[in-house]
Amino acid sequence: MPSPARQGSRLRAAVVGTGAIVTGSHLPALTSLRDRVELVAAVDVDRGRLDGFRAQAADAGFADVSVHTDLTAMLEEARPDLVLIGTPPMFHREQTVAALKSGAWVLCEKPLTLSLAEYDEIAAAEEASGAYASVVFQHRYGSGAVHARSLLTEGALGRPLVAHCQTTWYRNAAYYEVPWRGKWASEGGGPVMGHGIHQYDLMLHLLGEWTEIRAMAARLVHDTESEDVSTALVRFKDGALGTVVNSVLSPDETSRIRIDCEKATVELTHLYGHGNDDWRYTPAPGSEPPPAPTADVPSSHTAQLTALLDAYDTGTRPPGSGQSARSTLEFATALYKSAFTGNTVTAGEIGPGDTFYAAMHGDHPDWSPKQ
Repeated sequence: MPSPARQGSRLRAAVVGTGAIVTGSHLPALTSLRDRVELVAAVDVDRGRLDGFRAQAADAGFADVSVHTDLTAMLEEARPDLVLIGTPPMFHREQTVAALKSGAWVLCEKPLTLSLAEYDEIAAAEEASGAYASVVFQHRYGSGAVHARSLLTEGALGRPLVAHCQTTWYRNAAYYEVPWRGKWASEGGGPVMGHGIHQYDLMLHLLGEWTEIRAMAARLVHDTESEDVSTALVRFKDGALGTVVNSVLSPDETSRIRIDCEKATVELTHLYGHGNDDWRYTPAPGSEPPPAPTADVPSSHTAQLTALLDAYDTGTRPPGSGQSARSTLEFATALYKSAFTGNTVTAGEIGPGDTFYAAMHGDHPDWSPKQ
């Protein structure tokens, strides 16, 4: 149920991390929804960055933001209802568990954790606290994705048959000079975890459960612990087959999903966010084109935060949390296991005792961090 601290007023929110993702995405989302949420606190280890963020928040209409360099102290003093986390991935599990234990709900940047083992720690903290943790998968939200999922789940497009999921981006050597990037212990992986995860999460959201995956991965350009490109073949529970490509080696950047169904092909082509105009439907011969969505809401942090606030108001599990989010992380884990072992991996096979349950590299001799 919603925290008693709210008592019918605006929900009290805090941000952890005040870098580009928070200033560029979370703060605008909070500002757009300030009739429902109030930003009361911010945490960062950099005091200068904190002071700059506090000024930005004041300009956005949040005049009384307290600033902290310690998360525990902030949780005790500010008592937020919601904590938005935008720190590097290596801190997500610890910060999410701390916020949950305080009774706050969490909206955390992807990946929520660096392994399935860490994710299950968060699930246990949820159960103990009664609060919920959601991961930022903003591409699920917005009218285009909502409409496509409705058409697919209702059968309006016929049975899905073939899917393609493409995240082909470009990152140069300077990008990986940031110390935590490209390392298993701090980022959790390469483009599978840090880039393509948004696109294949949306594919899974649209098509439902997957059953098996066969994959390959490589380091072709960058001097990193993790991969810089991967490919995968996927079988879904309903029989559909799909391909997934995650790359940071592609000068012509695009993000794309295509699903061929019995009655139509649905395609989404964009880069970092989509609106209705980025979706295209091509009916099969003899079939009528599907109806268009009635609204045009872009995918964004604002759209996801709106859905979370709606769930908070009703005391129900928010979207992008629980088993729904775990399935996407399991998909990433299975992709790595298949790529590194050369074996087909089935849904549900990776659990405690499997080396890939504890770390995405699975202690594989060719991929685990060098001692």
